[in-house]
Formats: sequence, C-alpha cells, structure tokens
Amino acid sequence: MDDNTLLRYSRQIMLPQVDAAGQERLLGATALIVGMGGLGSPAALYLAAAGVGRLLIADADTVDLSNLQRQVIHRNADIGRPKVASARDTLRALNPGVAVEMLETRLEGEALEAAVARADVVVDASDNFPTRFAINAACVRRRTPLVSGAAIRFEGQVCVFHAEREGSPCYRCLYGEGAELPETCSENGVIAPLVGIIGSLQALEAVKVLLGIGETLDGRLLLFDALAMEWRTLRLRRDPACPVCGGGH
Repeated sequence: MDDNTLLRYSRQIMLPQVDAAGQERLLGATALIVGMGGLGSPAALYLAAAGVGRLLIADADTVDLSNLQRQVIHRNADIGRPKVASARDTLRALNPGVAVEMLETRLEGEALEAAVARADVVVDASDNFPTRFAINAACVRRRTPLVSGAAIRFEGQVCVFHAEREGSPCYRCLYGEGAELPETCSENGVIAPLVGIIGSLQALEAVKVLLGIGETLDGRLLLFDALAMEWRTLRLRRDPACPVCGGGH
C-alpha cells in the first residue's frame, strides 16, 4: 500500500482485528452484490468505502423515480439509466481504487454460477424469492459465504450462511418447501432508513467474513423492528431434509 492508501484506510488499519494485513486482504477480495436497490445501495457503498478491491454489481433494472426514496446510490439525474451504470459511477466517485464490474442482467443459470464462483462473499440484496433461492443454491454448490438481507414496512432481517462449514444451514432451510414466504416491499411499502440499516449490516457482515474476524450471523437470524426499536435473534439449524444443503442433495 502506498501512503495515500494507508491514509484512506487508516481508521480501519489501526484496529487490531484488521491492521495492514487485513486491509490487504480486503483489497484483494471480490464481493458479488446482487441488486442495486434499497439494500444493495448501502451495502455497495460501504464495501467500496472499506476497500473491498473488486465489486461485481448485478441488476437488470433501470432507475425509476420511485426508487430514489430509499436507493441512495442513485441520483435524480440517473432516472432511466441502468442501475448498475448509475451505481458504478457513484462507487467510482467514492473510491477510485475499487474495481467495479457491471453485470447488467438478472443473474441465473450459468451466469449466476460463474459470478458466484468469482466471489469471496455474496451479498444478496435482491427483491424476489426465485432469485434468492437461486443465489443460495449457487452459493451452496460453490461453498461461498452468503450474506442475506430483507426489509419490508418497518421490519428487517439479516443472516449469514456459511456453506463451507459443516452443519451450517442455508437460506432454503429457513424458507423450506411449503413455507409461507415473506411479502415484498413493492407490494407493502418500506420506510426509507430501514433499508440503510439492513444494507449496512450486510456490508459489515461481509467485511467480517472476508477478514475472518468476530462472530458472524452464521446460524442466527437477526430481526429488527424499527417501530419498537427492538432487535431479536433466532437460532437456525440445518434442515436434514433440505433439498439444497441436506443429506440428500
């Protein structure tokens, strides 16, 4: 690291859990962020600010006026532009030292598999369950850590799934066959700062995963009620009958 790089990340480097070696590790890491919406915006901004060296950002949508209430990586002038292009410009302005690669597509099939294979950590900031299930399955196959987040109305949740760890559950263990799936914010609304809180937590967990520090939310579902300002943690276990990570998969 040169002097400017050392200065940029000095507040992280002074942390004994990070130090110069940890910062070098972040600079050499690749994170895949699926979704440049309400959750992906703060997650991408903080991963770029923290110095994660390469960000793969995936989204097939364009910026809409209704997005700007919560998707803080985009600006009014970006309306009509691809979200990945708008996000790339904001991330480059924030930290030119981070490589940002746009994936202007809805990741699925071989494209999803290839993107997950390149990543050291995956941040799921998508807004639909078919995509979430597909991301989870790819992470299990590739044994890539997955940081999952969701937000709706005044409620949010974050969890980490370590497919490479024996006994760790996966996202499908949480929402199994026949389970009642949560509603979406496009149908029910969401308060603006909530997605910032959840997306920032996703970025924090991703950094911890990359550095191998602290206790991540592996096997724990962190729930946040913004109206009551209360946090709850639920323990998760691997479902032995899970079609993705169970014994029969």
